[in-house]
Amino acid sequence: MENELHEQYEYARRRIKQKKGLYFHFVLFLLGSLFMFVANRFLNIGATVNWAIWAITFWFFILILHFIKVYITDRFMNKDWERAQIDRLVGLQQKRIAQLQETINQEEQDLPQ
Repeated sequence: MENELHEQYEYARRRIKQKKGLYFHFVLFLLGSLFMFVANRFLNIGATVNWAIWAITFWFFILILHFIKVYITDRFMNKDWERAQIDRLVGLQQKRIAQLQETINQEEQDLPQ
């Protein structure tokens, strides 16, 4: 019981940390995009090329990937999913071991004595 509560607490703490990181990334994206746009447009840094749009687009793509990781991927790939995958793989290994053991037993019976 206590272990289960501790796992729930740790899961909640980890999710909050992920969301906090995503929100920080979003704010940093907004401020950084504004800075790059101003630097490119008004300070004439790289005036011949509109590099800020490309950099902001690339950064936005990275932000979208971060969002997908936090709100989609990690939401359903939690501890329960991990346990189910481990149980499935252990079951497959045990089945394979049982098949090998049965093959060994069959070969021992077929040996001349």
